[in-house]
Amino acid sequence: MIYTMMQVCKEADLTYQALKFYCNEGLIPNVQRDKNNRRIFDERNLKWIKDLVCLKKCGMSIQEMKEYLNLCLEGKSTIPQRKELLAKKQEALRSSIQELENSVAYIDWKQNFYDEVLSGKRPYVSNLIPPQE
Repeated sequence: MIYTMMQVCKEADLTYQALKFYCNEGLIPNVQRDKNNRRIFDERNLKWIKDLVCLKKCGMSIQEMKEYLNLCLEGKSTIPQRKELLAKKQEALRSSIQELENSVAYIDWKQNFYDEVLSGKRPYVSNLIPPQE
């Protein structure tokens, strides 16, 4: 199947500008053009573009995506380097998840504190307002 820019954008949940940028940056190799010189994409292009979207969501910069692409284009021999690059991103994501979990835990604690103050189970104490004597 052959896809237009707009069809790829819809399939990959990508803006037209982002897809055009990825093409212009060389992140999508082997893009063909139709008789009107418009970019057209095949299934393999679409799968790769979906990979790029995932890599972007993983926090990869354009430069890191280019590095990953170049390793992929070199073939099977670069799998260890690709695994290492992905492992670093994975660790960064796990760290971000932990930070988010800590933030959610803080909000849970604060909401519980406010509920207890509002229900009269605990006196109100503020770190910002001096206690009334």
